Amino acid sequence: MILSQSNLHEFDNWYSEASTNGAVLLIDKDKSWTSFDVVAKVRGLTRIRKIGHAGTLDPLATGLLILCLGKFTKRINEFQDWNKRYIGVIKLGSTTKTDDSEGEEENITDFTGLKQEEIEIAVKSFEGTISQIPPKYSAKKVDGQRLYMLARKNIDVEIRPVDVTVYKIDILNVDLPYVTIDVLCAKGTYIRSLARDIGAKLGVGGHLSGLRRTDIGEFSVNEALTVKMFNELFLKPEPILAS
Repeated sequence: MILSQSNLHEFDNWYSEASTNGAVLLIDKDKSWTSFDVVAKVRGLTRIRKIGHAGTLDPLATGLLILCLGKFTKRINEFQDWNKRYIGVIKLGSTTKTDDSEGEEENITDFTGLKQEEIEIAVKSFEGTISQIPPKYSAKKVDGQRLYMLARKNIDVEIRPVDVTVYKIDILNVDLPYVTIDVLCAKGTYIRSLARDIGAKLGVGGHLSGLRRTDIGEFSVNEALTVKMFNELFLKPEPILAS
């Protein structure tokens, strides 16, 4: 059973099902929360220990997070394999070590000479199967260790490029230095890397300034609950207790 905004009236049934046979929860993650923060919050509210998410969102990103509770954690890999859609904001004219706005801007470059047409050509060149180097500050593992852990210790490792698929990438708005893009991609695509590489392609550098995941497979963020909304469901006089 899936809990979304469209069936909040079935919350008691969903909670009972989640506690026995497992269930799915669609969350619209707030900015600054880690994906683990969301899992911990839901675990504390439901008192269901076995909970996992189907695809990490960085703390600065917002949007759709699929949570699997109980026996439904067996379906996490299935959900992770689904295509994803993002709205990303690229800031041109500078880079960061994290490839997003969490890092300090460096390599400041003049972007004022860029034309709309060359931006469109550069962005569209990343459609299809492309070779991409994951960000140094990411959860990807190299030799069994998370890259962000190695980066924090200033340990340099070789990060090999991987092939990823970008099915479609469209420009929604250009207001230099910001370029807003709509990306439909396959599993394993890093939008931070995409922002970095588009900036490099244009010769001015770039990093991701904002990110929102809007879709995972058949699920939309428009159906998802915020953590606040989910929390309020437990403020009823007599909530059902998990067994």
